[in-house]
Amino acid sequence: MLSKSKIRFIRSLDKKKFRNETACFLAEGNKLVADILHSFECEYLIAKAAWLATQGDIKAGELIVAEEGDIEKASLLKTPQDVIAVFKQPVYQLNIEELGKELSLVLDGIQDPGNLGTIIRLAGWFGIRNVICSPDTADIYNPKTVQATMGAIAHVRVFYTPLVDLLKQAKEIPVYGAFLAGKNIYREPLSETGLIVMGNEGKGISPSVEKQIPNKLYIPGYPPGVVSTESLNVAVASAIVCAEFRRRQAYH
Repeated sequence: MLSKSKIRFIRSLDKKKFRNETACFLAEGNKLVADILHSFECEYLIAKAAWLATQGDIKAGELIVAEEGDIEKASLLKTPQDVIAVFKQPVYQLNIEELGKELSLVLDGIQDPGNLGTIIRLAGWFGIRNVICSPDTADIYNPKTVQATMGAIAHVRVFYTPLVDLLKQAKEIPVYGAFLAGKNIYREPLSETGLIVMGNEGKGISPSVEKQIPNKLYIPGYPPGVVSTESLNVAVASAIVCAEFRRRQAYH
């Protein structure tokens, strides 16, 4: 039986205050939990017997076989599945020198948890190991964000740091940013390594961060000269930019 205190604890992880206090995060769903189970330290795992039977050896601080109604009582999802897990938040060290050896994403004020999770997912797809966020970007450990990563949270390291300071320290690293008034990304030379800055859903990249970005890129619409959609969703724009950087590398 899942105790009332554990149910309260699990549901409290919907709030950033309690995630910060406990340094824990919540993951729900059969595939998501299975995908990240061996990448993070698991505090609690509550699952139906049928799901547990498919997983083999599970390392968890406490393993609870869910009884009828347990998952539904603790879940934050509209349609709960067969497993809920509480993990410890990992601690990563941001190394500027290492950033200069690969391609990384930098997110300035992304507000929507779903957008952030989707960007983490596409970073995993394109082999981008590091995503660096401004302090006002949505929380990577928000349950909605974790859900949207579709397991990529296990393969992408996410950092939070003031971006102006970061970019000032990264003077030797190529820095690119997505702007409505930038240069056509398909015609500009692109480095195999560097930092790609993506901005807030409504305001774009903040003026203070923009001053630190020497290479301003624009994704042109089609056909040229025809006005259509005003702008792209930031996750969609991130996917297009990352795809173009990787395409150049593949055909270099």
